[in-house]
Amino acid sequence: MEIPSSFSSGLSGLQSAQSGLTQATVDVAKPAQPVNQSTEALQSETAQPVEAVDKTSALVSAVEAGQQGEAAVEVLEVSNETLGTVIDIKV
Repeated sequence: MEIPSSFSSGLSGLQSAQSGLTQATVDVAKPAQPVNQSTEALQSETAQPVEAVDKTSALVSAVEAGQQGEAAVEVLEVSNETLGTVIDIKV
């Protein structure tokens, strides 16, 4: 079993945070489906109806993705400092 480096773990976390933030912003931007629309009106439309998304959970997901990104940046900074220390000791 190979243990990934701290740099690759930080980069992976940053990419995951970016993906989560993108999905959360798409969910927030989706229009809310009107409650009084009948199913007959929905079936007559040619386009697929947009699923209603809970805006509160989408905003919470956006905050979580932001915090995940901040944690990933901390991992990258510590990895960078550690590598710099190792290079200073070896040289």
